[in-house]
Amino acid sequence: MKVEHWHEEQDGSFSESALRKKLERRGYRVSRYVYSPGMCFPDHTHNIAKMDAVVSGRFRMTMQGQTVILEAGDCLEVPRGEVHSAEVVGNKPVVSLDGTKS
Repeated sequence: MKVEHWHEEQDGSFSESALRKKLERRGYRVSRYVYSPGMCFPDHTHNIAKMDAVVSGRFRMTMQGQTVILEAGDCLEVPRGEVHSAEVVGNKPVVSLDGTKS
């Protein structure tokens, strides 16, 4: 499991629109979600490849026996059919961009 961090020298100034454009350039269709503090998604899979990207807040992702916390500008690829879980960490909501590919 590899987290991709935002790098200003490579990606430019961080913003929600810049993160959205980065995902779209890679061929993802992007949807925006806001998850409340305490929200938890137990183990599940998707029948499509996904990229979870965080605009703000902290999002704990568990996959392949590893756990990471995504923060603003972080992206994590979730392969089709991969079992994973997610949880909002802390008392602030998570604003997430959900990139999908068929």
